Amino acid sequence: MFIGHFAVGLGAKKAAPRIKLGTLFFAAQFLDLLWPLLILAGIEHVRINPHVIPFLRLELYDYPVSHSLLTSLLWSGLIGSAYYLLHKNRRHAVILGCVVLSHWLLDFISHVPDLPLAPGSSFYVGLGLWNSTVATIVIESLLFIAGFVLYLRSTTAKDKTGVIALWTLVIFLAVSYISNIIAPPPADAGPVGWLALSMWIFIPWGNWIDRHRASHE
Repeated sequence: MFIGHFAVGLGAKKAAPRIKLGTLFFAAQFLDLLWPLLILAGIEHVRINPHVIPFLRLELYDYPVSHSLLTSLLWSGLIGSAYYLLHKNRRHAVILGCVVLSHWLLDFISHVPDLPLAPGSSFYVGLGLWNSTVATIVIESLLFIAGFVLYLRSTTAKDKTGVIALWTLVIFLAVSYISNIIAPPPADAGPVGWLALSMWIFIPWGNWIDRHRASHE
């Protein structure tokens, strides 16, 4: 998923109003933020193959550190624990850890069976929503709308920037989502890791939005 993960970050603001939106985006996207770093380091691997997954057009054949179930659980515990050590808020730390784990759960729904249970495991899982482009777009769009509505109901704009910054994000995500669907796949996998690094921009963007919106405690 792509905007589905952002949906979780937006919607989690309702449950944890004191956590910054950028932090929630970081947690919801953490596995995909880690993935390009491991790709560029040569630890994990991907190749272009539009015939394996019609929606994605990438073959994710080696990413056990970032996307296995075991490591996802470990990352969830690590990030939740780090938040607790910094803020001493157990409830929000648990929520943040669950947001991290939500990434694997949504990937489990959307991916074909390419998610390993643990590094070194030869057993892969995935329900294969991506096999249907139409179903993927419908389900992910509805999920994003739900998360966006929850965020709107959980916050109020302090000024015009609070409105513009949020709607600019929504429009940017929508355009990016459509572009990824209709654009031809890259000729080789070389640029994939570098392009995926652009996901980090949403962390400061989310915090910028939050600075101009008041949370409903």
